[in-house]
Amino acid sequence: MDIQRIICLIKETREIIGNREMAARVREKGVADYVTQVDIAVQDFLKKELYALAPDIQFLGEETGLQQMDTDSCWILDPVDGTTNLMHDYQHSVVSLALCSRKKIVPGIVYDPFHDELFSAVKGEGSFLNGKPVHVSSAGKLSETIIGIGTAKRELAKENFVRFLKVYEKSQDIRRLGSAALELAYTACGRQGGYFEGYLNPWDYAAGMLLVQEAGGKVSDWYGRDLDPAQGSHVAGTNGSVHEELLNLLS
Repeated sequence: MDIQRIICLIKETREIIGNREMAARVREKGVADYVTQVDIAVQDFLKKELYALAPDIQFLGEETGLQQMDTDSCWILDPVDGTTNLMHDYQHSVVSLALCSRKKIVPGIVYDPFHDELFSAVKGEGSFLNGKPVHVSSAGKLSETIIGIGTAKRELAKENFVRFLKVYEKSQDIRRLGSAALELAYTACGRQGGYFEGYLNPWDYAAGMLLVQEAGGKVSDWYGRDLDPAQGSHVAGTNGSVHEELLNLLS
């Protein structure tokens, strides 16, 4: 699979994502869960192009939902991770695309069109930002770094805010970008030492997981177990050095 060809396709979505008229066309899927015309347009564009590129690979996207796959490979796409941000022109929304083969993510791409930052990784070949190698933070403990958080489902809010306080007290500070894929990309390039969120779907974390792993970090569920990219899970991604310290605060 030619990752540069895929990168070029993803970069073509920049004009769609920047269309404020389309971003204002919003439908509510659930409580604080939205889809805009931009989400649909990006997914339709990439689905068409990816099928043309590899017609035998199935497709799993946020706007199609989890479904049974009958082949060993599938694309996992979040056309706009950070839809609420997009609605408010908050400019922290990304396209997240991964290829899953036999339950392993082999390439992963996260594209931030607002800052023109393209994070990419191929299994076994390292992690890159705009073509230059990146590595996770060198922090040895939480007190030496900042940690990204995600608020996840609203019904988990009370439990999560207890966890946020624990992490805040042990770290330099906490941050919330509103995009799981971007949080993992920022962890991969060392801008923060880690990130966690209660229950993410595969399209939220698949590409970002590979970015962190190929940059030298670690990604697991909150109990330290490997993630199955076909399933949703509580997710923690770190530089590796602070992983156990963070997990101890989440359990």
